[in-house]
Amino acid sequence: MSFEEAEILKERAEAFLINSEKLVNEGFFDLAAFNLEQYCQLMLKYKLLLKTGTYPRTHSLTRLVKELSKITPDISSLLEKENSIVLLTKIEDAYVGSRYLSRRYEEIEVKALLKYVKEVFKPIIDRI
Repeated sequence: MSFEEAEILKERAEAFLINSEKLVNEGFFDLAAFNLEQYCQLMLKYKLLLKTGTYPRTHSLTRLVKELSKITPDISSLLEKENSIVLLTKIEDAYVGSRYLSRRYEEIEVKALLKYVKEVFKPIIDRI
C-alpha cells in the first residue's frame, strides 16, 4: 500500500462530495448523483486500502461495503437497514445511470441521496 495513493483517494473523494453539493445547488442533478457515487466509492476504497493494503477493482458499492464489513463489522449496517440499502444501491446505480443512460435524476431524488450520504454514510465511514 502506498500512503500517497491512500491520501489521493481520500482527497478526491472529499472533492467529489463538495462538488456534488455545488452541482445540486446549480441544478445539475445527474452530475451531482455521479459525484455522490464517486465519493462513496473512493471513501470505501480508501478505508479498504488503509486496513488491508488493497481494494477490489470494482465500482460496486455493495461489494466494497461487504469487503470492508469483513474487517469492520460496524459498516454492515449500511446493508442491513432497508432504507439504507435502497439508497446505497440507488447511489451505486448512478455510476452508470447518470453518465450513459437517458435516465434523468430529479432534484428531490438527488437531495435525498445527498442527505443520506452526509447523515448516514459519511458518519459511519468517518468513525471506522
